[in-house]
Amino acid sequence: MAFGDLASAPEWWPFSASATAIIGILTLYFIAYQLSARKVDPREPPVIAPAIPIVGHVLGMALFGGRYIKNLGLRNRNLPIFTLPVPGSRIYIVADPSLAAAVQRASRVLSFTPIVPDVTERVLGLDAASMEITRKNLEPGPGGERGFLADIQDMVYQWLGPGDYLSELSLDAATEMRDEIAAQAVSNTKPIDLLSWVRHLVTVSTAKYLYGPQNPIAVDPSLEGAFWDFDHGLGSLLMNVFPSVTAKKAYQGREKLSAALYTYLSQNLHKTGSKIVQKRVDIALEYGWTLPAIAREELSFLFAGIVNATTSTFWILLQLYADPTLLATVRKEVEAVLERPGSENGKAKLRIADLRDNCPVLVAVYRECLRLGSDTYSTRLVKEDYLLANQYFLKKNAVVQIAGGVIHADSRIWGDDVEQFNPKRFLDRQEGSAGGKAKQNNAFHPAAFRAFGGGKTLCPGRHFAMNEILAFVALVVLQFDVKPAHGDKIEVPRKNDGVMPVHVLEPIRPVEVLISRREDEIARDARDVEFVI
Repeated sequence: MAFGDLASAPEWWPFSASATAIIGILTLYFIAYQLSARKVDPREPPVIAPAIPIVGHVLGMALFGGRYIKNLGLRNRNLPIFTLPVPGSRIYIVADPSLAAAVQRASRVLSFTPIVPDVTERVLGLDAASMEITRKNLEPGPGGERGFLADIQDMVYQWLGPGDYLSELSLDAATEMRDEIAAQAVSNTKPIDLLSWVRHLVTVSTAKYLYGPQNPIAVDPSLEGAFWDFDHGLGSLLMNVFPSVTAKKAYQGREKLSAALYTYLSQNLHKTGSKIVQKRVDIALEYGWTLPAIAREELSFLFAGIVNATTSTFWILLQLYADPTLLATVRKEVEAVLERPGSENGKAKLRIADLRDNCPVLVAVYRECLRLGSDTYSTRLVKEDYLLANQYFLKKNAVVQIAGGVIHADSRIWGDDVEQFNPKRFLDRQEGSAGGKAKQNNAFHPAAFRAFGGGKTLCPGRHFAMNEILAFVALVVLQFDVKPAHGDKIEVPRKNDGVMPVHVLEPIRPVEVLISRREDEIARDARDVEFVI
């Protein structure tokens, strides 16, 4: 009997045509749901079946961004790892620091590197020839033939690790930010969006210290807007479904920036930029990349230099100026390490190492803002069937994601106030002693703080980022007062976790403030302060 002939069903059939259709749909749903909930191996992590069989988790991530997996993890706190069935594959979500560390140790079989070519192709719009170069010798063994990706990654890790070049670049960045901040026009009567203010200063100064005074954004300031259009559409570019239509602003921003970077490279202006940019271009040329392709690749480096520094700095400044007591404490720390002008050159000095090592409350605010703002994933491809921690079966070609958003929101790690801003969790103070001095507290599991990833893919720029952000914050708190544009208190909005968490998340709404210059002697010294390591 055909499905369309239900109206003439035999008399013994007790249900109407519409009821029969509903029963059929429910039966199909039940079968599909059961199939979605099945394990591929008895040892596979517990499976969370999607509400809509087969495609439900994909739809959830597309519609609700990082919040979808975060909420799944928080609703299933008892599961250190769980399985999300998706069309044609599995995603294993790791929500426990101990298992995260186990994933990081298994870098031979759980690797991010094989994912890199596909991600960069989608986001940057790279051509087939460049992708062929990128995919060669991705993970060479000892003594094996090396490829482009291995060489450029190793170079970046080496140059941005502790050493002379890290010091050189940190000083260049701090000096450039000092000059941009000192030249910034402010008005204590005109409201300004704090994120936009920080965004402009970081974008302009980063482009200059990385790519020199004739960088594309300096030559054409409209490219600053194009850059942020590109950033805000990154998730849609990753989807790669007719990006010129579905991610129009991001696509157009990318193309404008790529064209400008091509002009910059074709005029050899990268020779006026930082040493690390010059080295990146040299490596790409050695491997046969064309200048248009290198221009797209350099967009990724500009992105890495700007985005997280911008949003992290914004949250730190917002939390400080929203709490006058905390602001006073941090300002006092910075003033204490500021060396007042001497007779040698008449300039005050600020040691970046002092900001990092002798300003514990400032560093605690930095770390707490990263904990609250970073919902990022550390992603790995399962290269072969693997038993994680001798307990959990991971299927070849599946994906493992260490869920930073879940781990950062786990009250068992961070305390009952896990959702609140509380930098004291990163401080160790001897309360019993009079005037006990705050010290940094590193008592948490080392894999619980996910802001920079971990293991083999630990962010190579983490040392530089900390130096740069702390220097920026110090300059601002010494030189500016920030008041609410409306009301009598600066309100801190929640983060926008309804997007793909590719970097530190932005606020759900703008924060309008009034910014004015401080005119005390220390503020004046800070405008021309000399940074030293």
